[in-house]
Amino acid sequence: MSTAVTGREGPAGWFRRIRTLPCAALLIVQLLGIVVYPFTESDIGRAAFSLFQLLVLVIAVAAVRMTPALSRVLVTLGVPAAVLTIAEAFAPDHDVVQLLSGITHAAFYLYLAYGLIRYMFSDEHVTTDEMFATGACFTVVAWAFAYLYGVVQVVWGADQFATAEHHGDLSWMELLFLSFTTMTNTGLSDISPVGTHARSVVMLEQLSGLYYIALVVARLLGMMLAKFSRTPG
Repeated sequence: MSTAVTGREGPAGWFRRIRTLPCAALLIVQLLGIVVYPFTESDIGRAAFSLFQLLVLVIAVAAVRMTPALSRVLVTLGVPAAVLTIAEAFAPDHDVVQLLSGITHAAFYLYLAYGLIRYMFSDEHVTTDEMFATGACFTVVAWAFAYLYGVVQVVWGADQFATAEHHGDLSWMELLFLSFTTMTNTGLSDISPVGTHARSVVMLEQLSGLYYIALVVARLLGMMLAKFSRTPG
């Protein structure tokens, strides 16, 4: 009996699906991270899931068939990011480790976003996976800015941000929440940038979110409309 009938594809079938829709897999894992992180309260738990995310990111990069140059850069940034993720688990309060980890992760995610945008704009036909790439790229940029906020916090202090509930360093989920609310331009809620360095990074992310909608999403929608207009009625 075929796998299509039984519904049991096995690992090989799932791998073929990931290769067919790598950006869909990437988006699912990024969204899964938002749900899972609150349950990984320990540093080791978060490090384990972060390593899993990095592995999926590398697989997605390979499946997207980027240029060798892009792949080399991402591997060059991804390996130290993985090592520093483990280091953070054992030295969560070490400022140098946190600083290097934040810079490396931010560079990795931003370069991955650049690669995804190139992938989306590589042809004149919008595929299903390229539509998933719009969401995956958005979450990747949000992750990058969350790490940048962490860098700001390490270098210029926790007083760069203000919250209504407590004082001190923001947690990873709070940094990620700030990044998503900024990227989507839905408002900063109970976390506000009060330092000049924090506000400068927030403004950069606000512009990134605005231009992402105006340029990337608008172009893909225009390509889809052009495709449908050429389709015989």
